[in-house]
Amino acid sequence: MEDVRRLREQFPVTKNKVFLNHAAQSPLPKPVVEAMREFMEGFSETGVMNNDLDEPKRLFAKLIGATSHDEIAYVTNTSTGLNIAAHMLNYQPDSNVVTTDLEYPSVVYPWLSPKLGVKVRYVKNVGGKILLSDMERAVDDKTVAVAVSHVKYVNGFRHDLRSLADIAHEHGAYLIVDAIQSAGVVPIDVERDNVDFLTTGCYKWLLGPAGAGFLYLRQGLIDEFEPPFIGWASVKPEVFETIEFWDIWNLQLATTASRFEVGWPSVYSLVGAAVAVKLLLDAGIPNIEKRVLALTSRLIDAVKQRGLKLQTPEEPLECRSGVVNFLIDRPQERVERLEEKGIIVSARAHGIRVSPHFYNTEEEIDRLIDEL
Repeated sequence: MEDVRRLREQFPVTKNKVFLNHAAQSPLPKPVVEAMREFMEGFSETGVMNNDLDEPKRLFAKLIGATSHDEIAYVTNTSTGLNIAAHMLNYQPDSNVVTTDLEYPSVVYPWLSPKLGVKVRYVKNVGGKILLSDMERAVDDKTVAVAVSHVKYVNGFRHDLRSLADIAHEHGAYLIVDAIQSAGVVPIDVERDNVDFLTTGCYKWLLGPAGAGFLYLRQGLIDEFEPPFIGWASVKPEVFETIEFWDIWNLQLATTASRFEVGWPSVYSLVGAAVAVKLLLDAGIPNIEKRVLALTSRLIDAVKQRGLKLQTPEEPLECRSGVVNFLIDRPQERVERLEEKGIIVSARAHGIRVSPHFYNTEEEIDRLIDEL
């Protein structure tokens, strides 16, 4: 990875803040802002959008190890992607969906809708971890889906996706993954891990703007499901790439994941997202993971030395991510005081959640601890 000091020049926030809150929302890197500004100014002046709408899909497919960008659909955010997945599945009487008690609401709420008529089973964490043995016990032949966050927003626990996929598929269920706390900071390989659905927005670890997101569907599943919402973007390209009147008498759904798109995406956001994903790919996700785990290990050591209780599991290392949470009295008050000193973190689960990215430094971690 390139020198951290040179890298930090691409992140203007470093001039004013110690920003350690990427699990909430990331400040935009300079190249992302410049690309969006250039695109908007060009459109304002010429009325022509000079961009390749497939490029963001190609880059994201590479980021997650998909076989083709045809497996990627645009969504506005993670919640939309999860809702599409939830509302396309078929639910028989007495069917269930298995999730955990550490999930962000968006992972669970779609299945709580009475319209779906499905029971939600919660696997309880043990010391901040979700045990595979407990997941195995919860999944049965009436399970339609296992729906989880790859990385938990509260404490940073990371699932073994391949093991979850094996458990789900053994019972004929699908694995549905919210990757918003993992994409961009830890390696993802949907092909290797046999993931069925994966979705994420771009405004956290992917360093992109809000309004851009992706939904991955394994190739063999695309034709298996009917989209819950249908618009002009859902049909085959040849239907709208014509000078004739559109065919509004017949529905010819696309054979790619774009069949799950409804209308025009936030092109401005996708322009920025493409630059952000390319920045991460150029740095190398394994390099980013190594850097972030080194920073979080430094933080964990300092927290333990000060007698504070971690809510983030330490071992094994494969279960960790870019998120560290530790208990402390008056967390919201502490967060506000830190913000006054230019240090940005979050109060979560009765503690402080810290989430550094690869451009953060050891000195910033030390400053946070000193200010506490």
